[in-house]
Amino acid sequence: MNELLWSVSILCLTTLGIMFILKKFNQPYLIAYIMVGIILGPHISGVFTDPEQTETIGEIGILLLMFFLGMEINVPDNKSLLIKPVVAQTIKIILSIGCAFLIGHFAGLSLNSIALIAILFVFNSTAVVSEFLNKHQTLKTTFGIMVLNILIFQDLLLAPVLTLLKAWNNREFHFSSIMFPVLLCGVIFFILKRIRNVQEIRLPKFFTSIENDHDLQVFFGLFLCLISGLIAEAAGMSSALGSFMAGVVVGRVKTFDWLEHSLIPFKVFFTTLFFVSIGLRLDIPYLFSNFSIIFLGTFFVLISNSVMSAVTFRLLKFNWKESWYGGALLSQTGEFGILALSVAYKSGIIEYSLYKSGLGITCLSLLLSTIWIAILNSLMREKTLMKKFR
Repeated sequence: MNELLWSVSILCLTTLGIMFILKKFNQPYLIAYIMVGIILGPHISGVFTDPEQTETIGEIGILLLMFFLGMEINVPDNKSLLIKPVVAQTIKIILSIGCAFLIGHFAGLSLNSIALIAILFVFNSTAVVSEFLNKHQTLKTTFGIMVLNILIFQDLLLAPVLTLLKAWNNREFHFSSIMFPVLLCGVIFFILKRIRNVQEIRLPKFFTSIENDHDLQVFFGLFLCLISGLIAEAAGMSSALGSFMAGVVVGRVKTFDWLEHSLIPFKVFFTTLFFVSIGLRLDIPYLFSNFSIIFLGTFFVLISNSVMSAVTFRLLKFNWKESWYGGALLSQTGEFGILALSVAYKSGIIEYSLYKSGLGITCLSLLLSTIWIAILNSLMREKTLMKKFR
């Protein structure tokens, strides 16, 4: 018990210290959580030695984070804000595949490795981007909704992608096994399209009794979030997407307005653990022994993802300032990229060295993405000021 209390106390103290520093620079706290994982991990201080255990607990945080996103987001009445994300992500997928083939051609990589690199380019971090938009009060703007809808569509794609990865080397794979996740994606898109016209969902009077009972609120809210994630996972989809859809529905029920106040501490704690686990999994000795490859790979991911996303936004008639801002927001490889890497490695699609390198690049892109966003934002502001003075 003393050892556990000592470890948790160090975790809280280290997190607080880094958060105070980030607060001064107006940066999202998710960076602090990853840095804490690196500092307290087995390769530096050794306070925590089992990243997988922390990650399992931390995945509840992602469910809660997506649940809250679903509650907060307003499904837009404008059809273009539902159709444009699909068009944008389709363009980005095509560009990502082209970029992955170019990397594979010059690096002499196998088709398996090229496919995985394309997947890493496709998925961005919903947690990092939504936190950044929320912190800068742009989550509920037209552009913020557009970016968030692109990320939701990415999450929809996770189910068929993971199904393909799991069946890649399986000789008994049938095309029908991927059809169910694809159909579910279509159903969810249809629900999002329909629910935008629903102002309020009314529940039986029984649920009004929960409003005055805090204990019932906590456990009922957690049950809604976790069971929706479980159902989605059982159906072959992302559990995070299931909790998001539950949040979208619950957000239309005024009886559940108390949920945010009841569950916010759980969301903060478990989300912290998830991102701490990402930092814990970063293999520092491997990072230093392959320093040039991983750092060059990270900056290539940030730059190429920014350019591809900016081009995508520009093709959708956004101005260059918004396009570059959107490109910066979607510059990183997301937490679902880590999941894809793990599945690919366990399925024998990629070798251990590529798994380690991909994990390092993904962790560093998450860590450096907010700094990259700040750099591009400052460059865009300087250009705007120069034009005004001219």
